[in-house]
Amino acid sequence: MSASSEHPPFAVTVDLAVFTIRDGAFSVLLVERGAEPYAGTWALPGGFVQVDEDTETAAWRELHEETGVAQFEGHLEQLRTYSAPDRDPRMRVVSVAHVAFAPDLPEPSAGSDAAEARWWAVDDLLDVEPGSPASPDAPALAFDHAEILSDARERIRAKLEYTTLALEFVAEPFTLPELRRVYAAVWGAPPDLGNFRRKVLGTDGFVVATETRGASVAGGRPAVLYRRGSARAIQPPMLRTASA
Repeated sequence: MSASSEHPPFAVTVDLAVFTIRDGAFSVLLVERGAEPYAGTWALPGGFVQVDEDTETAAWRELHEETGVAQFEGHLEQLRTYSAPDRDPRMRVVSVAHVAFAPDLPEPSAGSDAAEARWWAVDDLLDVEPGSPASPDAPALAFDHAEILSDARERIRAKLEYTTLALEFVAEPFTLPELRRVYAAVWGAPPDLGNFRRKVLGTDGFVVATETRGASVAGGRPAVLYRRGSARAIQPPMLRTASA
């Protein structure tokens, strides 16, 4: 018996949890599946890895093919590998999930085998009992994508505690209130104002003040505008509040 015949075939796929902030809500990009399995249900963008590409290349390709969203300059990283034997009814499929996020990502347009693509508020999809959406308008997700999405949300929530990745959710230049609203959207509650300002302004290279100011609010002084600094870590971390 040959070595290849001893092992049944299986496929490798990629799934993407792509996040942005839309209308103040932490939002994720989903597609409505146009083909079986799970036709008519919503899922993370993704698909099969081709034999001549690595998983990151496949992730960007599938994102563009299914949603029309081209590769962007925001953050992309591998989340983890999902390999439960029964996670896909077609065959043995192992998925390498990725997390990506950036500010001001565009409206998607369905392509490939997707019937529709749109942004969903993450809290409408996850803070529910398994299989039961929180909102009448929010769907249960295909495959194990609710698990992937939950893991991806926690990865970002945790990384915002000890890294400066929150900056990837704001367009430059930005104000400190705009940056604080990123933490509020992702964590579900805003960080303590005093602690937030101390961490951001006291961490060397977190943000860099520009020479310009934004519009004044309610007759107050115009807000200082900032750009991203070179720092990547926050030590000690800026921990979530108990309610976040």
